[in-house]
Formats: sequence, structure tokens, C-alpha cells
Amino acid sequence: MLEIEGLNQYYGGSHILRGVSLSAPQGRVTTLLGRNGVGKSTLLKSLMGLVPVKAGRIRWNGADITDWPTHRRVRAGIGYVPQGRDIFARLTVEENLRMGLATLSGTAARTIPDEIYTMFPVLKDMRTRRGGDLSGGQQQQLAIGRALAAKPKLLILDEPTEGIQPSIIKDIEAVIRHLATSGEMTILLVEQYYDFAASLAHHYAVMSRGELIRQGEGAEMQDASVKNLLAI
Repeated sequence: MLEIEGLNQYYGGSHILRGVSLSAPQGRVTTLLGRNGVGKSTLLKSLMGLVPVKAGRIRWNGADITDWPTHRRVRAGIGYVPQGRDIFARLTVEENLRMGLATLSGTAARTIPDEIYTMFPVLKDMRTRRGGDLSGGQQQQLAIGRALAAKPKLLILDEPTEGIQPSIIKDIEAVIRHLATSGEMTILLVEQYYDFAASLAHHYAVMSRGELIRQGEGAEMQDASVKNLLAI
């Protein structure tokens, strides 16, 4: 389980995160919704150690990881797909996927898992093509595949539907649903697209102006008028 307690973050004199507390239960999908600029991506960067936490605690499987460097978090089983994908444009699809194997050892560090190509067949078809030559949707699939290559127990996704064509959104939704069904992977999904988030959420949280203003069960999102909160 991922547990965030009283997280505060600042950029210069701006108070970006204000006492954020959130849990992502093991084997479930927790969705974090909110408009642009409310602090969602900053929260994820804090979780990955990309920006230092000013105050608060982050725990993963009972361990306090607040001060851990990013590579140690990845080795502990945390995978991250950033907003904008950040693939290596000049490397091939296969080379990008191999980058995800860097934290593994032995045979696992040399072999791209077959299930990645099963989940994203287009990556197998285009494995010799450079990442920068793929469409935006294909690059998103590659970014998710790269994160999955490390065999994470927690997968953090930052707006995976942004700028993606509807057909690939459906493919990504099916993959997330498949991963969640196994019950072995915890997923924290940050989204603006309400319908996508609602279709997958076991639990949800809504962020506004650096604070969590509502949390609950995914099945309660419609009754809680969560869609209306995204206009705040």
C-alpha cells in the first residue's frame, strides 16, 4: 500500500501542495482528478523523489521512502509514466523497452517480457522503429510498456489519455483494467478525463488548489457529483 501523509510542497514562495494525505490500497486503482495546475503532477514527482518533500511522509509497503532517491524507489517496485511520456526519441522501441530493464538482474534484465507485446501488439510490430517516429498514442503505449518492463508493484500514471486518439484510449483502458484484475499491482492514476477515470476507479480523490477536497469509493463518483468538482 502507498500512504501519503500531510505532504506539503513549495515552488519558490508558492505553496503548491497543502497537507495532502492519500492512500492507494494494494491491488486497486486509485484515481486522482483535478484541473490543470492544481498540483497533481507535483504530487507524483514528490512520490518519485524528483522533487524533495518539504513536509510530510510517504510510505510504501510500510517503509518510509520520503527521503529515498528516485532509483531506490524504482528498485523497490514503483513504476512511473510521466505526463508527456518522456520516451527516448532516437532509440528504437525495443531499446526504449530495454531501458525499463535497468533495475533488474539476471535473465530478467536481458529479456523484454512477452506480456508487454501481448498488451501492446503495435510495439512488437514497430520494435525496430525509432520512438520519435511513433504517433502520440503509440508513444504513450511505449512509455507504459517501459514502466511495466521493470515489473513494478505500484504503477503511477500521469494523465495517460492526454492528446491520445479515442481508439488508443480504449486500448490503454483495457490494459489498466487487466493489470488491476490480477490484484497484484497497485495503480495510482492521475486524470482530467472523468469518464476514463470513473470507468477504472476503485477509489477516487479530487484535488483543487493543492488540496484534496473529496475522496471516496469509485462506485460513488456519480452520486458525489465528482464531475462537477472538476469545474472548480
